[in-house]
Amino acid sequence: MEGTSKIPPNEASANSHFDVSLPQYSRWRRMQIPMIAGGVYGMLRTVSPTLRFEVLGGQHPERAWAAQRSCIWAFWHCAIFGVLWRFRNRGIVVMNSTNFDGQWMRRVLERLGYGTAQGSSTRGGLRGLAVLAQRLEEGLDAAFTIDGPRGPRFVAKPGPAMLARRTGCPIGLFHISYEHAKTFEGTWDHFQLPRPFSRVVMVFTRMIEVPVDASREVLEEKHNEVQRELERVRDLANAWFTLSEAEQQRQRAIWNA
Repeated sequence: MEGTSKIPPNEASANSHFDVSLPQYSRWRRMQIPMIAGGVYGMLRTVSPTLRFEVLGGQHPERAWAAQRSCIWAFWHCAIFGVLWRFRNRGIVVMNSTNFDGQWMRRVLERLGYGTAQGSSTRGGLRGLAVLAQRLEEGLDAAFTIDGPRGPRFVAKPGPAMLARRTGCPIGLFHISYEHAKTFEGTWDHFQLPRPFSRVVMVFTRMIEVPVDASREVLEEKHNEVQRELERVRDLANAWFTLSEAEQQRQRAIWNA
């Protein structure tokens, strides 16, 4: 799973982004974008190779990829640091905000081998979803920080369910938690920065299918299922390093079955 390329021959399509109208920034803010992107990328390159991952439920993405299905991935924004490294160089296309943070993040994403579709729940969202649908049809995966870009924290937005109904692609949900990390409680998402050499647990749910002819009521049920499953994997991952070895073994048997 880690760092495995899924980029089709038309590599340029993975690295393009939807040309929505971007905010205008001062010269100083424009200068900050590459500086912040370089610092974040450098930190990722320094810390991430030292992390020690354990994956629960990894058979679910592996089966989808073995069947050559494009997938729609969704996860909570606070876990983004570990996610960026784990899924690098697969050509996954990420819904990326058009705000200032989104502009430096786009540079980080593309240096790590992601594509970007510019849009958010508040600006260009439907157009961004159209780009993601096109990329899924080309054989790429798509991804959302599902409570981003500005929260509320741990409240899932409907984009993945809408995109799954439009494309027929399954939704894959997961959460990452660290044994040792700094939590930035002043940020809206309580962003977590893992310490070097920390152990990491990554928990996947089974894939969620949304019928392409789903009614509004069915779509709402699927969205609620996404919310519940993300809460379930979050709760297990966050508790993982407090569990006894016996309980961890029991959970491994359940999740890896």
